[in-house]
Amino acid sequence: MTAAGAPSEAAAPRRRGRPSRTQTETGPATRDQILRAARAEFSENGYAKTSVRGIAKAAGVDPALVHHYFGTKEQVFEAAITVAFAPALEAPAAIDDGPLDGVGERLTRFVLGVWENPATRAPLLAIVRSAVDNETAASIFRRLISTQLLGRIAGRLGLPDAELRAELAAAQLVGIAMLRYVIQVEPLASADVEHLVARVAPVVQGHLTGA
Repeated sequence: MTAAGAPSEAAAPRRRGRPSRTQTETGPATRDQILRAARAEFSENGYAKTSVRGIAKAAGVDPALVHHYFGTKEQVFEAAITVAFAPALEAPAAIDDGPLDGVGERLTRFVLGVWENPATRAPLLAIVRSAVDNETAASIFRRLISTQLLGRIAGRLGLPDAELRAELAAAQLVGIAMLRYVIQVEPLASADVEHLVARVAPVVQGHLTGA
């Protein structure tokens, strides 16, 4: 029991509304934490149902920090998918790894390999689901695909209709990825990846270099 008239610890005034240190601290680690939370939120909820407040809550920071680093929700999404899509952006290197008559197999093997890896598949699923769900997200995804991936592949083909060829090859591979990893249509979803490479690579090769 406390002495008469002395304030008890339970009665000490509480400071309300002050965010914790983890909510207000800034730095590269906080930025990465927000990006990880954003990818998880977009993956689970899609673009339309994800909010800056929800991303901030998942990251354990104040929503003001999300705006500080990235601005709008659209900008958060673009930053998140740019990081997540980075492994796929190495696809154009598959063209330079050998002669053009084998590029279909190399590119097919590379793209399916990115999807087969759980570490890279999860963020790609977030991107695709959000792009299907919302036109704003789809527009951001298209811009990233066009400037960072298809344009680079077309530039390395050196053919007059290279852009169309690159887009047709991408459509082939993206369609397979959608059915196998997103919609999970059987028997494609459980087919052996080497069997898929053998069947798909010649088609991709035809799109890229065929007559």
